[in-house]
Amino acid sequence: MPAAFSIVSREGTLPNKVRILVVGLGNMGASHASAYHRNPGFEIVGLMSRSIKSKKIPDELKGYPLFEDFDEALKATKPDAVSINSWPNTHAEYALKAIEANCHVFMEKPIATNIEDAEKVVAAARAKNRKLVLGYILRVHPSWVKFIEVGKTLGKPLVMRLNLNQQSSGPAWHWHKNLIDSLIPIVDCGVHYVDVMCQLTGAKPVRVHGIGAKLWAEADKDNYGHLHVTFDDGSVGWYEAGWGPMMSEVAFFVKDVVGPKGAVSIVANQGGTVEDTDKLSDSADIDKHTKTDAIKIHHAAVDKDKNWAKPDEIMSMTDEPGHQELCDREQAFFLKAIREDLDLSESMDAAVNSLRIVLAAEESIQKKKAIELA
Repeated sequence: MPAAFSIVSREGTLPNKVRILVVGLGNMGASHASAYHRNPGFEIVGLMSRSIKSKKIPDELKGYPLFEDFDEALKATKPDAVSINSWPNTHAEYALKAIEANCHVFMEKPIATNIEDAEKVVAAARAKNRKLVLGYILRVHPSWVKFIEVGKTLGKPLVMRLNLNQQSSGPAWHWHKNLIDSLIPIVDCGVHYVDVMCQLTGAKPVRVHGIGAKLWAEADKDNYGHLHVTFDDGSVGWYEAGWGPMMSEVAFFVKDVVGPKGAVSIVANQGGTVEDTDKLSDSADIDKHTKTDAIKIHHAAVDKDKNWAKPDEIMSMTDEPGHQELCDREQAFFLKAIREDLDLSESMDAAVNSLRIVLAAEESIQKKKAIELA
């Protein structure tokens, strides 16, 4: 990229640095703020959180202007971009205000808590020609990209089995309980894995069925859920998610795709010790939510004696990026999207589509019947 470089902004042009307001300083917000702080293409102009007075600001972020009101922060900082990492029930409101102020937007998933608001955000970004990048972190993860690439070679239909259960204690207890106040687990985390299913099949989802249970007295909504989605190419997928102090850590991380030609799986601790296995069981650790120690590829073909024609393959992923590096990659892409005027139509539409599927699962739980998608 040329050194003498400018990008289009509300006034026409602006210097190399994109002035960004960071909203939310939880797990993801702090990680994204760190990425902006260390990326020379960004300049943080403010940190906003409704609980900013009680937040412990990371050392590297101390010194930036602090705000506890979004409207005040937007008016005072006049940013070129806004990074929204707050509770899900604020996402659409903040995004629409930011876009109206001619800001580009990075937003953690989900894009909204209902389809109407999600479509409004995408429509506003298109109308204002603002970049809208969603925090679908698996899309920048090389191991998950490989997992999807291999899955697409297995033939059709596909059977996709995915889950992410998390055992809640300490800070995670409060974090998960507060999240459930906005969205149930299969909606909040489900958009990631449903997006993976949609990439794997390239097909249209036609039917969704969900089941759920409330196991956590302190939580306002179901803290466990399971969804099934059927695609028009015959592929089927399920996703399971549960949060709470009672959740089991046995099989909390299942990532498996099966097709007529074989299977591909994300597996952990290949050949490890019992002690290694114990280290893997901290299910609330965000680094473990994307970790892929290895990818196992199984080939279904057999020889004339019906023995395997080809042995299974294990692809080591020991040098894969960690959580912070993945956030760095997301923000490098956000910067690239702004500077190079990338067409983000596919990813914006995919964000709405994945949300539509998980919300249909929630509707299915409430109505106790399968939901047909138009």
